[in-house]
Amino acid sequence: MRGRGEGAVRRSLLGGLILFGIGASVVGGWAPLWQVRASATVPVWSPVTLEKQEGVATAGAHGARELYRRTFEIVWGRVKEKYYDPTFGGLDWDAVGRRYEARLAAIRTESELYALLQQMLGELRRSHFHIYPPGTFLEEGDPSERAGTVGLDVRVLGRQVVITRVRAESSAERAGLRPGFIVRRVGDRDLDRLLRRFSSGWEPPARRRMRMARAVLALLDGEPGTRVRVQYVDDRSRLREVELRRERRGGEWSERFGNFPPMPVEFEAKRLGDIGYIRFNVFVVGLMERIRAAIREFATAPALIFDLRGNPGGIGGMAAGLAGMLCERPTSLGTMTLRSGHVNLAVFPQPNPYAGIVVILIDEHTASTAEIFAAGLQELGRALIIGERSAGAALPSLLERLPTGALFQYAIADFQTAQGTLIEGHGVIPNIEVPLTRRALLEGRDPQLEVALREIARRLPRRGDVRGLRKGGCG
Repeated sequence: MRGRGEGAVRRSLLGGLILFGIGASVVGGWAPLWQVRASATVPVWSPVTLEKQEGVATAGAHGARELYRRTFEIVWGRVKEKYYDPTFGGLDWDAVGRRYEARLAAIRTESELYALLQQMLGELRRSHFHIYPPGTFLEEGDPSERAGTVGLDVRVLGRQVVITRVRAESSAERAGLRPGFIVRRVGDRDLDRLLRRFSSGWEPPARRRMRMARAVLALLDGEPGTRVRVQYVDDRSRLREVELRRERRGGEWSERFGNFPPMPVEFEAKRLGDIGYIRFNVFVVGLMERIRAAIREFATAPALIFDLRGNPGGIGGMAAGLAGMLCERPTSLGTMTLRSGHVNLAVFPQPNPYAGIVVILIDEHTASTAEIFAAGLQELGRALIIGERSAGAALPSLLERLPTGALFQYAIADFQTAQGTLIEGHGVIPNIEVPLTRRALLEGRDPQLEVALREIARRLPRRGDVRGLRKGGCG
């Protein structure tokens, strides 16, 4: 994409592209049931949603069949037209279409249609191809009132679902649950059996574990006012059971951005001694100025930590915009390759960019825009990456409303760093790998943050302000 109007095209693409693992991760203790649905191999449907979908299907059999066919043709056609690799990596997409179209006649409900479409999209073996049924997102009303949570966040560590965070004043906290406890059952669902269903497949292990965790959150959280029984193992290896009440999540939510739905927003900026620390859970426009203000506030700090653990990405252009506040020379985070042409994720230095040491914390739930930000700055030598290999889900995508009311997310570009490194399927490899362990959680420790602070202290020429440091550069 070159020549006249290139800048306008680039701005339009970067503003509209979604680099967000929607089908894999939402951070902050709220996870509706669509996070289980996102897997074609493990479809778990909400009874409430099913009832609504069955009603649509039975309104008129002929009309429903036509609606399903039109929806199928749009999904297959968008991939045929927009997929960034015209060779489809050797996959015969026409043959795939014929094979799945032959199964349309047997489809009786919207839920069956969405499972069929998701299975077809799974043939591509790429992230950012998802079907989200109507009602998946809280698109109407106040989401802070409609989203219910028990107050837990979890990770899959080894073969166990381990609590990593308990929200203050939540029903989980009042019941005595703590980080490091192992969740065994949610309602009537045995989690060992559920995890075995995720144990194989084409996805990288980190991404499978991320989906496992979100599947569990989808079972834990739900309609405010409802209750769920949770069986867990405590810090003394005792098997216990408790009934938790799902309560209004509250808090701040992002604004709708086109078809990009509202998301729960968390932001934190503070000093750890004289070190700046910034944590945010999603790349949304509404947070941009707060992040920029925090970077400026820490201008004289000798080091700055960006905590992107659990951050699933968001609006693609934000990565380059924030990098401009950390680089003193023009550079690039990488290139998005579309079906025809390329878009450079150019970094333009902002006045008085931050000059101190930059550390970025990542984990297996770090995805998309967050991965591009981390990988780009790592390759430029501007940031030290600490934590765990990231999700490896970094394809620019679009969200489109289908005739059934469902949302269709599909990738339209590949991404490579400036030196040609692929993030999709591989993830960002930290400079210093520090695993999260159950023992550390039980002890109330954060080993990744501890290593970050230790590495910063080792690299500082002296304790003091940023004027004692060499300029950060970037490339």
